[in-house]
Amino acid sequence: MKFKELNLKPELLEALDYMGFTDATPIQQLAIPIILENKDIIACAQTGTGKTGAFILPILNKLVGKEDNHINTLVIAPTRELAIQIEQQIQGLSYFVSVGSKTVYGGGSGKDFNKEKEALKNGTDIIVVTPGKLISHLKMGYVNFKHVKHLVLDEADRMLDMGFLEDIKKIISHLPKEHQTILFSATMPKSIEQLARSICKQPEKIALSISKPAEGVDQKVYLTFDEQKDNVLAYLLKERNNYDSIIVFTSSKQKVSQIVRTLNKSGLAAKGISSNLTQDDREEVLRGFRSKRIRILVATDVMSRGIDIKEINLVVNYDVPGDAEDYVHRVGRTARAKTKGEAITLVNQKDMYKFRKIEQLIESSISKLNPPEEFGEAPKWQEGKPKHKKFKGKRKWKPKYTKKHTK
Repeated sequence: MKFKELNLKPELLEALDYMGFTDATPIQQLAIPIILENKDIIACAQTGTGKTGAFILPILNKLVGKEDNHINTLVIAPTRELAIQIEQQIQGLSYFVSVGSKTVYGGGSGKDFNKEKEALKNGTDIIVVTPGKLISHLKMGYVNFKHVKHLVLDEADRMLDMGFLEDIKKIISHLPKEHQTILFSATMPKSIEQLARSICKQPEKIALSISKPAEGVDQKVYLTFDEQKDNVLAYLLKERNNYDSIIVFTSSKQKVSQIVRTLNKSGLAAKGISSNLTQDDREEVLRGFRSKRIRILVATDVMSRGIDIKEINLVVNYDVPGDAEDYVHRVGRTARAKTKGEAITLVNQKDMYKFRKIEQLIESSISKLNPPEEFGEAPKWQEGKPKHKKFKGKRKWKPKYTKKHTK
């Protein structure tokens, strides 16, 4: 379906044409008409399907010709990276529309805080926020949400995972009773269903490609012991020296620094990004990655939904993610917008059970490979649950006596 078939105004169609977009993605085809009709909506779609445009385009369409400066739309996102990404899309899509927008997120300076206060107090058309920072402003009593007509919750499942449920409820309590609620989530666990029931009025529901990596992703598993991982990772990256955009995901920010050091020692230039960096430094690293000045980026799961970069060639899971859904989000960084990409996961013995859960979720068996023989013997793939030795009989606890105790 073409965008011109979706009843969008000429100003938006001109912006889309200027940006080279003519065909709407499936989620855009389904969501835009519902949002234009002012109905509440719950949309479940994986990352990389064009969901940001699915809610931004109809909202911008309604804002064409708006004369006042009141806050019309509040968009809540789990991370500042995603908030920045959404605001950048607003700027691009509103190129021929007179619409103002402002991001409100943590990590900025006092000057940034004053600009946020100005926008929240005196108004701008669209505010994109992270929950924690907005709560800080709300506590000070000057935020004016009296005229908000649209509430967007993007990556709602991630916000609940990060513990923002109470903050979201508190924010919603400051909004007018009559407003349109637009909830987007990559997954639909019971917690999201409960939230949706409490904040939406007779919502329309869309479920699209739930929890499945894009078809263009070539997925592989390399079976490795922990002590082999660094060498295997360096080998895989050197073997793909024609790739100019690679992300390595790991489970903790401590490991980010360790992996970066190891890769650098192997002659591979890499940069890390995690919450240990200041906001300015994080944005500088992302700018370098987007411009291809940085070829290899090592990141934590926080970044798996906050990077909107096209043409990422390879995603490597250094660790199997603890949540099967997180695998989809990590892998979703590549093969976006119908392109091709590769995803490799390093799996040790204790993570085999977790990876089988991932395969069950995505309803696919992923090929298991051994590293080259030069790295030594690899663990063997095991089916079924991990085996634990059973203890027979009663456990007897005996205190350990020392000379000190017997004196």
